[in-house]
Amino acid sequence: MLISIPPIERLPQLCEQTVVLVQATAQFIQSELGQVKMIEIKGERFNNLVSYVDQNSEKRLVAGLQALLPEAVFLTEEATTAAESGEWCWVVDPLDGTTNFLHQLPCFAISVALTYRGESVLGVVHNVSMRETFWTWKGGGSFLNGQPIQVSERKGLNQALISTGFPYTDFSQIGPYFQVMEHFMRNTRGIRRWGAAAIDLAYVACGRYDLFFEYSLHPWDVAAGGLLITEAGGCFTDFQAGHGAWSGKEVLASSAQLYTEGLKIINGAFYAGNAKV
Repeated sequence: MLISIPPIERLPQLCEQTVVLVQATAQFIQSELGQVKMIEIKGERFNNLVSYVDQNSEKRLVAGLQALLPEAVFLTEEATTAAESGEWCWVVDPLDGTTNFLHQLPCFAISVALTYRGESVLGVVHNVSMRETFWTWKGGGSFLNGQPIQVSERKGLNQALISTGFPYTDFSQIGPYFQVMEHFMRNTRGIRRWGAAAIDLAYVACGRYDLFFEYSLHPWDVAAGGLLITEAGGCFTDFQAGHGAWSGKEVLASSAQLYTEGLKIINGAFYAGNAKV
């Protein structure tokens, strides 16, 4: 008699299988670098581009993930499969950093997460050009190419390297955003903007960056990276110390040592006059 193992007990195995699938899809993406023609690029806005590479990558990932866990539904960036409700859900960004990819800048990634009742329980981020695979599952720690990782141990913002993403469609909070940017420019070791939030979050998880903040992201941008950070000992919240980061609306990710200091600055700028910290 075959005994069915619940998915929650299979997370380590599912993670390993997901890594294999993601790495295989990354080979397809890398093979298409420099091959996309302008007439093959779609975009509702000039800075929100989609290519056949995004769509084909998503189809490959969906087919493979569906085979791994048939009971799961999907939330995907390119909507190549119908969104449905269910306890188990794969959250997929098939090519985070599409503009970088199309301009042949070597900073783009695949991000895949598995959620259970809305909570991320498995995450894989693969930096395609660097061939770096970050993975994690709930309670299992975080890893980079098989080695355990943790957030940085730097103790003050004056020692910190900050990462962010520039607003590109939603400019409603540009004032407080620049206020935070100015503070970090003046009081940290510097700010970087790579254009791929999944990589930014993975780099916080492994201690390369000390803090990342951005607003107006989406669940597929953060579902895997957020879990990487929490499993690596870091903090992952919105700008009011709440759970809104998982929606992508507001994201503050940092080491535990810098979280309170960073939150005070960001919250004070975005919620001046009614701060909840």
